[in-house]
Order: sequence, then C-alpha cells, then structure tokens
Amino acid sequence: MVGNYGSGKTELSIALARKMRKSVSGRVALVDLDIVNPYFRSAEQKQLLEQEGIEVFMPSFAMSTVDIPALPAQIYGVFQQDFERVIFDVGGDDTGATALGPYAPHFARVREQTQVLYVVNAFRPFSDSADKIEDLYRLIGEKSRLIPDGFINNGNLQEHTVAADLVEAHQVVDEASRRLAVPIVAVSGKPSLKEELPRDMQAIFFPFDPVMKPEWLVNIDE
Repeated sequence: MVGNYGSGKTELSIALARKMRKSVSGRVALVDLDIVNPYFRSAEQKQLLEQEGIEVFMPSFAMSTVDIPALPAQIYGVFQQDFERVIFDVGGDDTGATALGPYAPHFARVREQTQVLYVVNAFRPFSDSADKIEDLYRLIGEKSRLIPDGFINNGNLQEHTVAADLVEAHQVVDEASRRLAVPIVAVSGKPSLKEELPRDMQAIFFPFDPVMKPEWLVNIDE
C-alpha cells in the first residue's frame, strides 16, 4: 500500500490483513514500513492483529519514545519464509516509498505475485487533482523501484463521509486512471455506503470499519 499522507493506507492495510486471515489457511503478515509518520502506524494494532493470527513486522523503535527509523533484518524473512500473504504498509508520499527500495531485488523475484496499490483520498491537499495524483504516482515508482499496479479510491472526510463523497472522489481518481492506463481496483469505505453507490463502484467495493482514530476525533466522540 502506497500513497499520499493521510490517504488511509494504514487502515486499509489492517483491514486487508484481517480479511486475508479469514480467507487463506497459510501464514499472513503485515509489514509496517511507515518510517515517516510516527502517529498512525499499523504497529499500533499489533496486539489485535497477533490475536487474530497475523504476524506483524515493524521498524525498530516503533511504538516507543524514540523515533529513529531502523528497518530490522527480520523483514527480509517475509521473502524467505513460507507466507501465503504479506501486506506492506508504506509511509506517505515518495519519501515513505524510499523504504521499499532496499527490498527491490526481493520484490523482483515475486513481482508477478505482487500488487502495488496506490491509495488515494482525493480530499487530501496533494491528491485533489489528477495532475497531483499522476505526479506522485511517478515519484513513488521512481523512489520505490516498484510501479503501482492499481488505484484504490479511499475518498473520505472521516466520520462525515457519505456516498456522494466517494462518487466525487471517484471522478478525480478515474481521470488519473485513464491518463496512466492504470485501473481502479477498489473503492473502499464503511459498509453502510455501498448500497448508495453506482453499480460499477459497488462491483469493486471493499468495505471496512476503521480501527484507528486521531485522538482529537476520539475526544469529540466522547
């Protein structure tokens, strides 16, 4: 999972890992490669994921008061051991995507079995136009040495998101999709939104319930 800051990569990575755990019998892992943003790491849900049988790999110092990114050698193990599914939650923008660079030779050996998914929240400042999405697409491909295979429309306004927002965001992502000849492989959001979407969006809808919230939003809910 790659994309802009605040696109929802971490939520989607967690949701996808949990779904895969239910659908496959082999080992499932989630690799937290977000060495950029210390606040919204998939590592925060490590206990939940491990309770569900998902193995979690994370940067050294994640979830501590020290924020010096260091990628442990154990991460290379996901390429060498017998995992059936592995999800990489990558940091935001091209800066975060550079963390994938050291693993490029390993990805090359399994490239046909790998999907690089570019998550887009078209309501974020640097993803609100096809031009910006296209520019970041090229930068991510350059820095990660992995060209994204598909887009995920994850347009959202936090708790205020309605189906019309996803439809509006889809128009932006669709323009970038057509320009780059890269398909939109999924539309994601809360399950309750699906029935209000056009049929073509329903056909690729990936429902999930967020498990992470910014502290300010939690306080508002309380």
